[in-house]
Amino acid sequence: MAIISSKQPAPESDGHPKRRRASVEGSSRKAAAPEASILQPVATAEEEGKQEESLRPQRLADYIGQKDLKGVLEIAIQAAKGRGESLDHLLLYGPPGLGKTTMCLILAAEMGVNCKITAAPALERPRDIVGILVGLSPGDILFIDEIHRLSRMTEELLYPAMEDFRLDITVGKGSTAKTRSLPLPKFTLIGATTRVGSLTSPLRDRFGLIQRLRFYEQDELTLIVQRTAEILQAPVTQAGAEEIARRARGTPRIANRLLKRVRDYAQVKQSREIDQEVAAQALEVFNVDPMGLDWTDRLVLSVMIEQFNGGPVGLEAIAAATGEDSQTIEEVYEPYLLQIGYLHRTPRGRVATPPARKHLGYE
Repeated sequence: MAIISSKQPAPESDGHPKRRRASVEGSSRKAAAPEASILQPVATAEEEGKQEESLRPQRLADYIGQKDLKGVLEIAIQAAKGRGESLDHLLLYGPPGLGKTTMCLILAAEMGVNCKITAAPALERPRDIVGILVGLSPGDILFIDEIHRLSRMTEELLYPAMEDFRLDITVGKGSTAKTRSLPLPKFTLIGATTRVGSLTSPLRDRFGLIQRLRFYEQDELTLIVQRTAEILQAPVTQAGAEEIARRARGTPRIANRLLKRVRDYAQVKQSREIDQEVAAQALEVFNVDPMGLDWTDRLVLSVMIEQFNGGPVGLEAIAAATGEDSQTIEEVYEPYLLQIGYLHRTPRGRVATPPARKHLGYE
């Protein structure tokens, strides 16, 4: 996701922003590469380290938001503990950055077992998943991220492992080949995916619990920002936390990331605490407006309004006018614009809505 580090041009005397040209946009994007991930919900390499782990809640009671999901999991945990069994297999799906990995670690802590985390792209060969399954202890949790990207052979090995807790291995080749079954300890498989529709039916049907994570409300994100600020020892006021939460796109990962950038700004400007004014100034520097739009989001909308009279306009035409890749626009920028009602998809093309015109200052 590319985010441009140039400020939006000030409105002209007629109330309309100055027209942007694609030739200028291309050079500006290249210069803004260091800030490319500030509003991206996918975790960066920096956010997968030990410092990020300290920000994760350790118990279900400390987990903020997802009330429906927490209620279901509390019942499952208490029932499994009462019977002395492992949790049923669980599938978590939803947009990235909402806490699927955090929830898995919390479940392991609540059950008092170990948690092994891997990603489906890392399980290329059958021996990769075999080594992990054989090394599990009774009750352990195996977390597979991006489970919709499992290879066919790996997925078929999981079928008997999930249902009957056994591993079917073929020994030998040709006419001398034999199938042997290895018993596995009872474990819990937790799968996480952003594309639940991409899972095959045999795999999806073997999960006892299938739960969706929703976007967070602003009051929930405000509590998350305050909790993270306390851990990072960055004093923040209620209004400052609300200002950051308002621009976080309903995603805790983005809220924590914005808080870190605001903390850096406050430290350089020698502000004693992060209040609403400091937070707004800092996020303006990073080109994040009050609705959580970055420069490219506003570019897509303004091009649709200025050059195509608000639409309907085809995706390829938007990509050509903005200089962005059509797949990037469709998968990175459009989802949030659709979510907040600034963009509509119609059979004839994309349409910029009246709220989008109002937000950008068009009549």
